[in-house]
Amino acid sequence: MGAISALEKTLENRMEALWARAFGKEPVELLDALRTECDSKAVVSPAGRVMVPNAYDVALAGAVHDELARRDGRVGQVLTDSLARHAERRGYEWAGPLAVHVARSEDVPNGRYRVASGVLPHVSADGFPHAEQPRLTGGGS
Repeated sequence: MGAISALEKTLENRMEALWARAFGKEPVELLDALRTECDSKAVVSPAGRVMVPNAYDVALAGAVHDELARRDGRVGQVLTDSLARHAERRGYEWAGPLAVHVARSEDVPNGRYRVASGVLPHVSADGFPHAEQPRLTGGGS
């Protein structure tokens, strides 16, 4: 691991530790769930490139969504940035522009969150809810 990669990993670990202390365990679990979803959907192309989905949908139970939104309105951006760093460290390439959409959902089966991913060629964080929906896969924690 190069010096820059080690520094990035150290900074990310510190950010996650601070976030966990400030918000409790949920955001760190969300980061792990996003990374797992990304890793599990990685596909090696014939050219040897490792491609991953670019559209991630995070459905939060009402109470979790309200708490995270109350404490930090930038949850989607923090999750997006963290996932982008994870993919860069792994050498992944996105199937299109990266977007992580965080939404409140009353039907999250475990009462906390659900993470799913898909491929959308042209997506923006603002337009994600209105874009043609990918086939969402993945479970949740």
